[in-house]
Amino acid sequence: MNTVTLERGRLDGAPPTTSATQAMVAFERVQKTYDGRTLVVEDLNLTVRRGEFLTMLGPSGSGKTTTLMMLGGFEQPTAGRILLEGQAVERLPPERRDIGFVFQNYALFPHMTVAENVGFPLRYRGVRGVEAKRRVEDALSMVRLSGFGERRPAQLSGGQQQRVALARAMVFNPKLILMDEPLGALDKQLREHMQVEIRRIQQSLGITMVYVTHDQSEALTMSDRIAVFHEGRIQQLSDPVTLYNRPENRFVAGFIGDNNTLCCEFAGTENDICVVRMADGTRLFTTGPLGQVRSNLSVSIRPERLNLESPGSKGAENHITARVVDKIFLGDRMRLTLEAFGSERLVASVPAAEGAAILPGGHIRIACFAADCRTLTR
Repeated sequence: MNTVTLERGRLDGAPPTTSATQAMVAFERVQKTYDGRTLVVEDLNLTVRRGEFLTMLGPSGSGKTTTLMMLGGFEQPTAGRILLEGQAVERLPPERRDIGFVFQNYALFPHMTVAENVGFPLRYRGVRGVEAKRRVEDALSMVRLSGFGERRPAQLSGGQQQRVALARAMVFNPKLILMDEPLGALDKQLREHMQVEIRRIQQSLGITMVYVTHDQSEALTMSDRIAVFHEGRIQQLSDPVTLYNRPENRFVAGFIGDNNTLCCEFAGTENDICVVRMADGTRLFTTGPLGQVRSNLSVSIRPERLNLESPGSKGAENHITARVVDKIFLGDRMRLTLEAFGSERLVASVPAAEGAAILPGGHIRIACFAADCRTLTR
């Protein structure tokens, strides 16, 4: 078997046709409506960088899948342009876009062998014989299915079928690969394993991937950047660490991971740190929004950033007295439901050993740093 060549994201090692600095995909003021009144996608401007793994994340009906379908050619935008390597493609049919696609249901032909399924895009493109066999073997090797070529899809596990679908999407060296909830049918353990496998393949090939999911942990695990969709618009476009630690609005803060979002008022600044006032008058030191909007504010605090007060927390700017409402054992962590700032409910996640002696109904002291409290303006 020939060794898979990993040059600039191509299985055959052919050189790319454009500069590596050029954007792979650009959406320019794209809109989509099905009834002429309601915009499913509204004024979308988005650039996908060459070689990156970009995830479109959001709840059902947020516009992420419609955006992916417009990029793939299965839907046409109502307005705006979609550029692929600088070429407008919004009116091109899917087969002329040189894009690989992996669906949630894999869409494998049950009467064909694994090798025939993977080689199907090559037959369509006129690649046959020894060259086709080599590419199929290389693609199966890349997804760790060497030796499975003569099996039928029904003889494979769900994870193996998903790998066959990925091999088929890669075999013809597409410009990019689109993936629409490809792991939705798998169990939790297999899903997590396939997240690692897909990311490994994407990084080793350097190929551009655009991925759609509603699973926040999946997006955080796999992505270079994440575009969070809500009501047809991108709410935030950031790398996973920035997205988690610095949400730009209440929707993102609430949608990405566990979060406490509490109403507050602007109370001034001290040493260039924003100070907010909670419902009972307690002052909290937070990050932002210095000199910006000072009404309709809320503060966002991740549960794992709320620590039980200890000698090690003396440097924290915020110290809060809270009543324990409930606690749940989660293995290595204890989830505490607390009441603070009068009657506000919030959740803290602490090491199980530290939370073992805490009893509902009692009062505790918790601490957090200003850097772990994010003031939101919308």
